[in-house]
Amino acid sequence: MRNENLSRREAADRSALIAVEDYEVLLDLSAAPDPAVGTFPTTTTVRFRAEEGAQSFLDLVAATVESVVVNGTELNPDDVVEGARVRLPSLAAHNEVTVVARGRYSRSGEGLHRFTDPADGAVYLYTQYEPADARRVFACFDQPDLKASFRFAVVAPHGWEVSSNGVRMAAAPEPAAERAGAVRHAFSATERISTYITAVLAGPYARVTGEWRHAFEDGSRMSVPLALYCRASLAEHLDARELFDLTRQGLTFFTELFGRPYPFGKYEQAFVPEYNLGAMENPGLVTFTEEYLFPDGATRAQLQGRANTLMHEMSHMWFGDLVTMPWWDDLWLKESFAEFMGAHASVRATDFEEAWIAFADRRKAWAYRQDQLPTTHPVVADVPDLEAAKQNFDGITYAKGAAVLKQLVAFVGYGPFVAACRELFRRHAWGCAGLEDFLAVLAEASGRDVRGWADAWLGTAGVATLSLDLARDDDGAVGFAALLQEPGSGVLRPHRLLLGSYERGPGDLLVRTGTVEVDLPAAASVEIPELVGSTAPLMLVNEEDLTYAKVRLDPVSLATALSSLSSVEDGMARAQLWSALWNAARDAELDPSDFVGAVLDHGFDEPLAGVFATAGDRAVEAVERLAPRAARARLRGRLLDAVVRELRAADPGGDRQLALARLAARLARRDGGHAAWLRDLLEGRAALPGLPLGPELRWALWTALAATAAGEDPALTAALEREQAADRTRTGRLGAARTRAAVPTPQAKAAAWAAITGEELSNDLLTATITGFRLGPPELLEPYRERYFAMLEEVWAQRSIGMATRLVEGLYPSDADLEPGHDSARHPVVARTELWLTNHAGAPAALRRILVEERDHLLRALRAQASARG
Repeated sequence: MRNENLSRREAADRSALIAVEDYEVLLDLSAAPDPAVGTFPTTTTVRFRAEEGAQSFLDLVAATVESVVVNGTELNPDDVVEGARVRLPSLAAHNEVTVVARGRYSRSGEGLHRFTDPADGAVYLYTQYEPADARRVFACFDQPDLKASFRFAVVAPHGWEVSSNGVRMAAAPEPAAERAGAVRHAFSATERISTYITAVLAGPYARVTGEWRHAFEDGSRMSVPLALYCRASLAEHLDARELFDLTRQGLTFFTELFGRPYPFGKYEQAFVPEYNLGAMENPGLVTFTEEYLFPDGATRAQLQGRANTLMHEMSHMWFGDLVTMPWWDDLWLKESFAEFMGAHASVRATDFEEAWIAFADRRKAWAYRQDQLPTTHPVVADVPDLEAAKQNFDGITYAKGAAVLKQLVAFVGYGPFVAACRELFRRHAWGCAGLEDFLAVLAEASGRDVRGWADAWLGTAGVATLSLDLARDDDGAVGFAALLQEPGSGVLRPHRLLLGSYERGPGDLLVRTGTVEVDLPAAASVEIPELVGSTAPLMLVNEEDLTYAKVRLDPVSLATALSSLSSVEDGMARAQLWSALWNAARDAELDPSDFVGAVLDHGFDEPLAGVFATAGDRAVEAVERLAPRAARARLRGRLLDAVVRELRAADPGGDRQLALARLAARLARRDGGHAAWLRDLLEGRAALPGLPLGPELRWALWTALAATAAGEDPALTAALEREQAADRTRTGRLGAARTRAAVPTPQAKAAAWAAITGEELSNDLLTATITGFRLGPPELLEPYRERYFAMLEEVWAQRSIGMATRLVEGLYPSDADLEPGHDSARHPVVARTELWLTNHAGAPAALRRILVEERDHLLRALRAQASARG
């Protein structure tokens, strides 16, 4: 029975019946190193109060259920286990239920994930549950509002590091383990937390310890143990000093900001392999993708991104863990806040003062893209079930929500905003809070009517476009100025924002010479008399990025941006101008060749590595998706030639050199013009002093060479085999899989398709193989288009939603071209998608949503191609 998709209604009904007190969970992982063993023993005892005589159910996705005991009475599992649920009939006022089962080790990153390190054969385990995969590890009431205290015990092989949310209290030999020589690790009981943030980590992890100390104004002191974990084969790349410095800075900042001490007993951070997310806020044991360790070296932008994520997760200890949303409709209440706090704390507590620039440059682009899809939703979304919840961890919930909070701070003031946060924690500590709770404390702290603001910003979907309507005379002086708002999804919102005027200054730089503060009501326009008389060649709407809206540049400002963007002195302003140009290109208002031209003219002079990297990524997308086929090879060649020229001249060992090398590798996937030189780099016949040619970059270059090879190349095949033999790391395994799939032959594509549609690949190997498969001439992929649509429902039914999403999104035939004179709406892939949607009206809503979104992405690209110059 498929009943894993818990609905909001079912969760609310269960909450009305029961109140959970505590769990005791025992996991026997002693046989985990044996690859032939696919399951593990799991025993759960849960105590809870209930309405006497009521019926309810526990959530459990297990290989087998061996026993169910309810209040001392053993029930037949065949009678009470139905799919992903364990029925609990005839409950008492006070209940104790014990469930013994065998869980499955995961390769999808959901539940208890098992990874074998190709470098040394060591086995590593970690859990990942959000939104509801704790049930894959132990029986539980797997919904956020049924909080409880948890006490974990884990049996693991001797010599393994083991951790959980609580503090380890004892470790002793366990004679009853599945495998001899195992050790039982017992952990202290947690405070009342939700199931989705419980966690277990086990394996021969490298561990580094530290401490954070804090003195309060009243003279009291606090000490919190710190720890970092990573795979032993990556230990040399665990920059513990910097990570501990950031951790201490964050704990001090948030403790003082929120007026409430860090609420958990320890703060450990683990960097784990094959992780589906950037990180997860498990209290006491935060997990991160090990992509935040940098064997190939890192640009400052990458280090800033890691610091931002670290602060994001740390803020969750208050927003999300201490106070939790009752259901996934209010996911924004933790994720929007954490996204905001990640940048805010980075600026206030660390030396990454450019964090808000990075947010404006890249994170908001994620929001704009998501918010223009047919499936857009309000920040406070309607989430009827778990499948919908999994799809709402998106750019709206995170980046738009954070941008809206930035606008809220501009609306009510920073002090009242912080006061509201403090009061929310005071009232709802160890419990749950939703939108109404937040609005109540915000209204009290600010003394303002926030209901109307919330309705406009949190309760509606879509992104507005703001622009200046300027009438200039022959000398360029403004005679009339108005700020215009073009609604997104028909919604006009109030905006508090700044307008910046830029004029030429010393060194021919464009410097800000004036700022106008504007309160734009929920209206289509407002006059700006302060701009009358100005001759500024550049006027920037949303100076300092205070509001959430796309910006359309006026004609004079657009011309100035295209000719002089690199002359703009302010980093935030440059990032916003790049954003405005990119949105215009995506909206088919700026020719993709003009955007690529701007990158060629100004991108290489951009001093902020993150802004440069984003501009480069967008230039690649402009070439590969927005430009018409007739212009693509020419634009790609111009861009790649320029990138290689800049790479050869770049300062050794700098951020620019590494970013340029990565961009060259990406462009070279579809252009073999520099293949010989790249091959020489890889095989030591050429060199770029200072460039860290580590495994990630090496495999990116090998993938490019394979994808542009002229069919089967025995010499290249032999070189790839040598590279793989020399690189036994996880990066090497992923790179080899991607590179094999990229080879442009029917045989290579057939082998890749068989691997992708089989069930042997882990999450990361699946994505790597899909990435390689998608490279190469379109005619090689044409035979798979119909097979893709034919398998969709089967894939969705047989795979976890995480793995199915990787397949459905990754294999969608989006690399399509519009024939000159043809209608984008009648493109064969668009038409085939619409036929599938029509014929599968009853397919799962989450699956249909992906197809609707992919169709829209394709249509947007085709419209840009149709309007572009050939």
